[in-house]
Amino acid sequence: MSGGAAPSDRPMRFGIIGTGMMGIEHIANLVALDGAEVAAFCDNWGPSLEGAQHLLAANGLDPVPCFGDHSELLDAGLCDAIVIATPNHLHTDIVLDVASAGVPQLIEKPLATTLDECRRIIEGLDALGTASPLAWVGLEYRYMAPVAALIEQAHAGTVGTIRMVSIREHRFPFQPKVRDWNRFNRNTGGTLVEKCCHFFDLMRFIVGCQPVRVMASGAQDLNHLDERYDGETPDIFDNAFVIVDFESGSRALLDLCMFADATHNQEELSVVGDDGKLEALIPESVLRIGVRERDWIGDVSEHPIASQAPIVGHHHGSSFIELERFRDAVIGDKPAECTLNDGLWSVAIGHAAHLSIDEGRPVHMNELLKPEELGR
Repeated sequence: MSGGAAPSDRPMRFGIIGTGMMGIEHIANLVALDGAEVAAFCDNWGPSLEGAQHLLAANGLDPVPCFGDHSELLDAGLCDAIVIATPNHLHTDIVLDVASAGVPQLIEKPLATTLDECRRIIEGLDALGTASPLAWVGLEYRYMAPVAALIEQAHAGTVGTIRMVSIREHRFPFQPKVRDWNRFNRNTGGTLVEKCCHFFDLMRFIVGCQPVRVMASGAQDLNHLDERYDGETPDIFDNAFVIVDFESGSRALLDLCMFADATHNQEELSVVGDDGKLEALIPESVLRIGVRERDWIGDVSEHPIASQAPIVGHHHGSSFIELERFRDAVIGDKPAECTLNDGLWSVAIGHAAHLSIDEGRPVHMNELLKPEELGR
């Protein structure tokens, strides 16, 4: 089967592989996205497929074909593009098969649970050469409206040379997933990969150079300790501090707590440069800009930043914007904005953080990544 962009006289047909929580969010966005059509579902869990069909029916749409195996979906030739929203540990073979079929794809984060699996994906698509279709990694936090505004100001030089980035996420525990796959590191890559690859991608994207060293402290102190699955207790961390040093001398901090749901803002991002400070607050949806020698503590400009997405979902409209830009990249034959290399780096920083916690030491990125990867 050969895939590709839809002809200009009809909508782009999307297939969704994995119709759990994130799959449902993507389906809701696609229903609202001009020039897109939900064409097929794939999942091996019946209740998830039923939920996806129910969402279509609630929007006045007819049922679409369902498949229990992604190979069957690809062989049916129904899709111009694919969204992969399966559990993390199932990504690799699906991504490689979709690429071999010539179909552009958006791969939910993280790219994979291990660096070796990330490499399998990258090497597999590289081997296809010019026949390799677009592959976009779902790092949608870049597209949250106040975060996107902060990035724009940072890259425009509003606060001068960037010295420090700080990201705080204080939120609720991991949500239930099908068969509770997300309760164990072996399925997720660990909390600092599964949850925090978004934030490590933001750090690297904002600073604009490569990390060189990671230091972390974290633990599982509260969440899921009273749960048992076939006699096993979940092993996912619920809090951590992670410091990332960059080759420019800039540094970044992640402050994660997943039992801090009694909070005002779930995410607070700050960027401090020689000339001032930027802050993005979510869900307050505010950007603050402070310029040194003009502003002072408690007296900075504050700008409400409303999302332009018609669907808010679980990620404040960013998933819709991401799908919109993915669609435009496929139609315009443009490169992915969130690349496989971005996916590799975001996983690598998370793994470095886990290794730092396990071994009680700083971890240098050249311990984990090959010389050619460090330079990308």
